[in-house]
Amino acid sequence: MAFEELLEDPVIQKYLHELVGPKGMPVAAAPPDGEVTDEELAEELGLELNDVRRALFILYENDLASYRRLRDEDSGWLTYLWTFEYDKIPEQLEEEMHRLLAALEGRHEYELQNEFYLCEQCGIRFEFDEAMEFGFECPQCGSSVEPMENTRLLDAMEGRIEALRDELNVDTAQVEV
Repeated sequence: MAFEELLEDPVIQKYLHELVGPKGMPVAAAPPDGEVTDEELAEELGLELNDVRRALFILYENDLASYRRLRDEDSGWLTYLWTFEYDKIPEQLEEEMHRLLAALEGRHEYELQNEFYLCEQCGIRFEFDEAMEFGFECPQCGSSVEPMENTRLLDAMEGRIEALRDELNVDTAQVEV
């Protein structure tokens, strides 16, 4: 996928937005070609220098930007020259999807293994052991707690798990945790 196509992809835009937030999105969404300083980016984009630096650091932490330092011979000041490295985004998104799949499978197992009770008044959900400990009464309001059906939740999770497995080309035996 070409660099420009990457930035036009709504999934990648959402990923970048989740990483850097609304204040950092102008930095992430319009990376310049070649090296640039944080001061140049702030001036070019009309942003606060701290917001630009924060976004650059987040991108750096996620292997989407790198920098090299130059020391001014006269003043001793360091200048950071930043380069954006968005070619790694597709692989990072795939890793995120694998983590999501593992988390969903774990939650699905938890939902299958437990029996739940619900306080209709407060909307608080209890596992069987908790409900029994409280005498099947809500400790918040004193109302009785009723058995809760979680079939719709399980069905939704199963659908999402299946879709993720299909998209990642993973079968049940290959799932990484």
